[in-house]
Amino acid sequence: MSSIAIITARGGSKRIPKKNIKDFCGKPIIAYSIEAALKSGIFDEVMVSTDSEEIAQIARKYGASVPFMRSETTSNDYATTADVILEVIDEYKKLGKEFDDFTCIYPTAPFVTEAKLIDAYSLLQNDNADSVVSVVKYDFPPQRAFVIRNNMLQFQYPECRDSRSQDLEPIYHDCGQFYICKTSAFMKAKSLLTDRSAPYFLNPEEVQDIDNQSDWNLAEIKYSTFAKIEEQKGLDDGTL
Repeated sequence: MSSIAIITARGGSKRIPKKNIKDFCGKPIIAYSIEAALKSGIFDEVMVSTDSEEIAQIARKYGASVPFMRSETTSNDYATTADVILEVIDEYKKLGKEFDDFTCIYPTAPFVTEAKLIDAYSLLQNDNADSVVSVVKYDFPPQRAFVIRNNMLQFQYPECRDSRSQDLEPIYHDCGQFYICKTSAFMKAKSLLTDRSAPYFLNPEEVQDIDNQSDWNLAEIKYSTFAKIEEQKGLDDGTL
């Protein structure tokens, strides 16, 4: 079985300039994704798909390959992650390389670790799944959501208004960190969510969307706390 890690990192971030290589707790944020992929030992190749030579240089510095640059078509605001993956697969075919499965890792995912990648990858092998998606449970049941109509609050789901939170079905959302997929299933679905997608559950403390500077600041606070906890675990079990 051959496997590739694909880190998607275009250069045109607008809300946070140079977001994918901005310093995050001491190093470019993309470095965390690259290092986790390399340390996992899962992949035959760890590559970065980018349209930016500056990002490419930093990616190579941290050990990733950049065998080709992303096209203009897959670098615009309307290109999807699936579009980028399709291009990467096609470009590797031109180079005579094909992979049985791939892991797509976002460049702004500092909470991804080699241990999580190894654990999630095992689901693809042992759970009869075609893909694995990192998810987290909503911290408040969406079934109890309000909407505003005629300037007044109403329950979005009136049938749930008297339900206890613990009695409602848990609902999860995509963490936006990583996806693992069998290439054949992806090519059939043209999506990272296949007919047989297994969930990989993450703790809310290790999940943070980074869309603006406030998100970035919160992510750094979470990461610093997470790093201290991991360091203490290492001291307690004698690995540090």
